[in-house]
Amino acid sequence: MNSGSRYLPFVAAMAIVVVASNILVQFPMQGQIGSLALADILTWGAFTYPFSFLVTDLANRRYGPKLARRIVFVGFMTAVVCSIVIPPVLFRYGLIPFDTAADRLARIAVASGAAFLTAQLLDVTVFNWLRRQSWWRAPIFGTLVGSVFDTAIFFGVAFAAAFAFLGPEDAFAIEPAPLFGIIATEAPRWVSWALGDLILKLLIAVFALIPYRLIAARWSQPAMAAN
Repeated sequence: MNSGSRYLPFVAAMAIVVVASNILVQFPMQGQIGSLALADILTWGAFTYPFSFLVTDLANRRYGPKLARRIVFVGFMTAVVCSIVIPPVLFRYGLIPFDTAADRLARIAVASGAAFLTAQLLDVTVFNWLRRQSWWRAPIFGTLVGSVFDTAIFFGVAFAAAFAFLGPEDAFAIEPAPLFGIIATEAPRWVSWALGDLILKLLIAVFALIPYRLIAARWSQPAMAAN
């Protein structure tokens, strides 16, 4: 089996997760828990994107860091292009309720790409450093470091006023709201989204250890790759 066919499933999985997340991040989660409005703290993208770290860690476990980095780069390019092309198609066929302006899509794609490359490459680096130390919790700590950088970069670039030169603002995202939905101090709503996103990423990272361990256990003889 050549290297391209080996890592194609990982690239496809990565692209699907990232494209879905780039679309779903534009949809705040509706609902109310007591006085807490879920739209103030979560978008639907927070539920899908953490699985990109699972894909990276599995690729790393199976083929080593060299191929894992290649998967990150190819997945990144595929996802950025698809994040710009696919949403207008989905709107045209009535699968999403609103059309996003091209310059807004471009800003989200830039934010996603910068966050994705930084976070996933950090995940690969931390994962492999910890494995060399025989630290069995390498996946969770690699994901932890990557998640912090991913959340900070994505939400900052996609929504913060300082990056308005990259594309138009999202009025709902920059509107002042109680921090985390319930604290009296107000901040742009995207700050609470970022906090909610990070917390959910970490929770899902713990959950993702289950499929990681089950799948890795089936690879009793992992393919070797150069570091």
